[in-house]
Amino acid sequence: MPSVTTVATWGVKAETTFKPELTRILISSIHNYSFFTMKKIIAIGESILDTVYYNNRPERSFVGGRVSNAAAILGELGLPVSMVSECCTDKVGDWVVNFFNSHNVDTKSIDRYTDGSTPLAAIFRQDDAPDSIVNYGVYPDNRFNVIWPRIDEDDIVLFGSYYAIDEPQRERLFDLLTYARDRKAILIYLPGFQHGTQFNLTKVMPNILENFEVSTFVIDHDKDINNMFPNHDSDKVYNNHIKFYGPTYIHINSGESAAIYQGSDKQLYPFTSDTTNHLGLQAGFIAGFIYALFVKDMRFNNIAALTHDDWKEFMQQAFEFAQCCAKSPDNGITTEFARNKAQFLPQHQ
Repeated sequence: MPSVTTVATWGVKAETTFKPELTRILISSIHNYSFFTMKKIIAIGESILDTVYYNNRPERSFVGGRVSNAAAILGELGLPVSMVSECCTDKVGDWVVNFFNSHNVDTKSIDRYTDGSTPLAAIFRQDDAPDSIVNYGVYPDNRFNVIWPRIDEDDIVLFGSYYAIDEPQRERLFDLLTYARDRKAILIYLPGFQHGTQFNLTKVMPNILENFEVSTFVIDHDKDINNMFPNHDSDKVYNNHIKFYGPTYIHINSGESAAIYQGSDKQLYPFTSDTTNHLGLQAGFIAGFIYALFVKDMRFNNIAALTHDDWKEFMQQAFEFAQCCAKSPDNGITTEFARNKAQFLPQHQ
């Protein structure tokens, strides 16, 4: 049952009816109102501690996930980033939150639940076989009770993985995405989900298609396609599943190129990488693309006017970030790389 909330601010009619989740968004917006117009990044995704086992021996542990890693990279550049996620109040959850804090990522929107445990992923890596991933974690029945950050026009909302398709997060998240779209925020969707996670694709496919509909950009990798649309290449995925909804589709094929699909247009941008660190490559590519949007001071209303030269510049930045992160054991950027890139960011007052 929707709640009735009386609001007297910014032209919102009193006695306006909102769903409870949107009521929380609006109240948060009021409390955090500022006369500054700095664009922000809101990253929404799971917070998982990955442990890599090489030939069955533990090698290293780090906070994983494309959204989490991209948020940390952008925070390291000094950009305003908020992480919307959840983890337990256990030691692993403390590790996760400290990781974000150390990379200048705002953690006020990370829900710390008390019943359960923070999710873990064991990644088993062999010389002559693909990675095998086993996921662990116990969630409470009542979860994802996050405090949504304020969202304004031209803010960037990055979301994906199972939060975007699985309940109970999905219902609450999609209300926020619809709200953000109506506010003319720039929505970047990362379809697919962590390998080792099983879903009934028939059941969640309507959610994936709805995510396409609200998105400004959709970014994926060959591995994502294989999970969601078996036996499809990027052309088939775009023409059969994405084109109708209208977002710009960016497909990464690390062995060949990045392909940009807009309307009936397709552009290829050469990109070669022999890395086996696909997570680092994707996180870096995503962060580099968002960085390029900031350098360009990109606005929602200007996206349709992007030229081939603009896209060439965006892809160049995305490739440079991808190559740096793919070489890193924790999927991050070096201090020198961050310093060099930060100097080109516009100064927001």
